[in-house]
Amino acid sequence: MYKWKRLAIILCVILLMGCSQIPVDFANGQKEEEISSMEEEPELSYEVPVSSPGILVNQLGYLTDSEKTVIFRGKEIPEFFHIVEAESSEIVYTGELESRGYNAEFEEYNSYGSFTEFETPGTYYIEAPVLGRSYTFSIGDHLYDEVFKEACKQYYYNRCGITLTAEYAGEAAHNACHMGRAVLREDISVSMDVSGGWHQDEKGQKDVVGASRNIAVMLLAYELYGESFTDDINIPESGNGVPDLLDEIKYEIEWLLKMQDQSTGAVYSGVTVYEQKGNNLVKTSDSYVEPATLEAEKAFAMVLAKFSYLYQAYDTEYATNCLKAADRAWKYAELNNTGETDSWKFAAAAELYRATGQAGYHKCMTEYLNAYEYMENSDEISLLGCVTYVSTKHTVNVQHCEDIVKVLMSQAEEVSEISRKSVYFTAGNKEQDNNGQLLMNMMYLTIVNHIIMNHEYETMIENHLHYFMGRNAKAISYVDNVGENNYKSIDNSLGIMKQFDADSKFIFMLSEIVGNHRR
Repeated sequence: MYKWKRLAIILCVILLMGCSQIPVDFANGQKEEEISSMEEEPELSYEVPVSSPGILVNQLGYLTDSEKTVIFRGKEIPEFFHIVEAESSEIVYTGELESRGYNAEFEEYNSYGSFTEFETPGTYYIEAPVLGRSYTFSIGDHLYDEVFKEACKQYYYNRCGITLTAEYAGEAAHNACHMGRAVLREDISVSMDVSGGWHQDEKGQKDVVGASRNIAVMLLAYELYGESFTDDINIPESGNGVPDLLDEIKYEIEWLLKMQDQSTGAVYSGVTVYEQKGNNLVKTSDSYVEPATLEAEKAFAMVLAKFSYLYQAYDTEYATNCLKAADRAWKYAELNNTGETDSWKFAAAAELYRATGQAGYHKCMTEYLNAYEYMENSDEISLLGCVTYVSTKHTVNVQHCEDIVKVLMSQAEEVSEISRKSVYFTAGNKEQDNNGQLLMNMMYLTIVNHIIMNHEYETMIENHLHYFMGRNAKAISYVDNVGENNYKSIDNSLGIMKQFDADSKFIFMLSEIVGNHRR
């Protein structure tokens, strides 16, 4: 009888509250949860509000000598906040709150507290009257090193065509996959070996342009902040005297080389899952090879030339072979290219010119830069080409170099201005549905900071890392294995490291932070 009385009471409460039809609204801190009784009938569903902290911190923590800021949310704020040592529950620091007033975009009142001067290593949380307490965080000298290594290792976890053992991959261990030959999309009677490389999505697709773009981003990170990359991230190649990032990229380069037709220089654009359609089509392979495209050839030429330039310090013969492959792809693309120079062609020319010094590549770059379109319509690839142009030791146009630097400075300052006004110190807004644009903004800021070494820019870059690790409106950490409120408990697609394009830019940003704090 007690059980039925209890169920009756629950039913009455739910009916009186009338909350069974409230829609899901994660942005406002609510989510729908289903509650079922132990009986088969009735089956009930209602919503409860999710408690969202009023005190926001980086849930991993802060470097000892960095600027440390906590964000508070609430109209009524106390005068002081306290840092509490997590294990002993002792107050170890007291700071003042500074009100920033009402934020119309996020519809909330915000205040700030600085504890930059507090540098004692340990694990803490912040509490304040009325507002409650934050998630725990740490203070230390090398807090981001392991996250940086794990971000770099994500590509190893996605290796195709090889067995990943638990020794190196842990829970991501798996047997070798996609070892069979793939058929050509244009002629299924022809097959070729395109095993290896990285899976770029859950289906195991592999795309030449996507791979080239992300490799180029990581190679630029290595070029600017090489001291950040080590030989000990625990992959099979670790300890061989070559930075593990280059070892991992070489694994993908091997696959890219398989995608080139050795007789013509043409580059097949990718490998996708074979889809059987109807009963008349006989399935002969698990995957097929997409036709060659001009974009794939230009992307291939760009990234093979860039890799060759940076890898020659470790293996001259292999680097030379990569450069020859890049040149073959370029020449094939030139034979079939009828359009104007685009950003891919410009970036490829920039890398080939830096690697060879040949005048033909410089002519192509000059045509692109003379158009001035890059100044208004710059994209990620154009950015990569411009950085290489101003970095080359061969003869270049000084005015073009000055123009490029001005554009970079202007874009970095635009990002900075948005960040200064933002309640969360980032160049984003409430409506963004992913972190891709924020990471792209950090590429601009990181590149410019490498040129001028601006302390304000360094702080802004770290502020974005704080955002990704929990100091955001949703109090979510978007980084693997970081924070008490991690994205995995909400939506697995939100993780930065799990996104093929986002992870390379995250590595780029972290290379600056880790490198600067190792100096």
